[in-house]
Amino acid sequence: MLLKKELGVVENSYYEASVTRPRPCAPLSRPVTADVCVVGGGYAGLSTALELAERGYSVVLLEAQRVGWGASGRNGGQAIVGFGADGECAIEKQFSAQDAKRAWDISVEGLQLLHDRMKRHAIECEFTPGYLSLAVKPRKSKALREWMDHATATYGYPLQWLGPAEITQWVASDRFHAAVFDARSGHLHPLKYCLGLAAAARRAGVRIHENSAAFVVERGEQPRVKTAQGECRCSFVVLAGNVYLGEYGDDIAPEVVARIMPVGTYMIATEPMSRERADALMRGRPAASDTNFILDYFRLTADHRLLFGGADSYSGAAPRDLIGRIRASMLGVFPQLADLAILHAWGGFVDITMNKAPNFGRLGSNVYYLQGFSGHGLALAGMAGKLAAEAIAGQMERFDLFARIRHRHFPGGALMRTPALLLGMLYYRLRDAL
Repeated sequence: MLLKKELGVVENSYYEASVTRPRPCAPLSRPVTADVCVVGGGYAGLSTALELAERGYSVVLLEAQRVGWGASGRNGGQAIVGFGADGECAIEKQFSAQDAKRAWDISVEGLQLLHDRMKRHAIECEFTPGYLSLAVKPRKSKALREWMDHATATYGYPLQWLGPAEITQWVASDRFHAAVFDARSGHLHPLKYCLGLAAAARRAGVRIHENSAAFVVERGEQPRVKTAQGECRCSFVVLAGNVYLGEYGDDIAPEVVARIMPVGTYMIATEPMSRERADALMRGRPAASDTNFILDYFRLTADHRLLFGGADSYSGAAPRDLIGRIRASMLGVFPQLADLAILHAWGGFVDITMNKAPNFGRLGSNVYYLQGFSGHGLALAGMAGKLAAEAIAGQMERFDLFARIRHRHFPGGALMRTPALLLGMLYYRLRDAL
């Protein structure tokens, strides 16, 4: 099996193999004008562009590669509410109880927005309801139960506890001790959803230019966003490039790049199995993730494959023996799948913040940025685009709620933050093991 490994990216994606992409949008090759220039063709950028175009704004979107080339076309496909336990803790420490609940409710609205867009724009992306948070040990189960009780009491969000006597009825594995089931969250084909957003944005009038990396943003009353062959003069800029924002030029937003860290995450896909065999693995076919700090996640596809992810890399390089490593983790959960061949392996970068809370804000009065989704981007990034569009249209309150979240830079700058984080990840990996 031939894998391309470059900057931590592995290219043999089941997602890419199971879609037919439209012809590439032409690169930006001349000066243009627009009300808003969006940088980044993932969920956040496309959602912003779509929302603004539907409000009557003229929008140009610049994507350095192809739409959905980054995390939006490579992720685990889990569409879940909230911000993760760490992100929620950070928000609760900084906000009043009322504002923390407002932030949570916005994340729930993001999941509903995803459903609304699928229906309104006829995006067929294989959504399946249900999400399991799985604890592997009694100590982890105790922490998970405390989180569930807190979430239901504080946010009024319905969750179901699955104890040791019930868990094997939901997952055909002896690895897990207990779980929390979220009936509203779920999973989908992330690249099909992203391409569907792009098609909806084009129909709404958004001018999308692929292979058009932005390398300079000249700020001012009328910002100019420059690519290799053209530029866009506009009234507002929305930066939605996440970990790739500083990849093509240092003069875009250096003050926010250090607030996020690129983390490589990787997945494998088995060959198809029978429908009956797939159904027997997971009751109702929910998405699932364990609660370890270095976690594994998995789900079944519409064509009856198991997708299994993990092997997170904090070094910027793809792990050695990637397929063997993730397959071993998969067999630790489902040893009964040892006969299945692994046909696909892929991955790329997601962005995390120090406190795992999202990082939205403004630079000056007319440059917005959306980043730091920390593994919750499938639903939250779409909502972030809606909040940015509201702010540009003059409704600042909900965007500014998230802009109030304080963030620290990763220590050591660009040179030392990766070694420092690797030491931290080694500690947590050992803690999970012990």
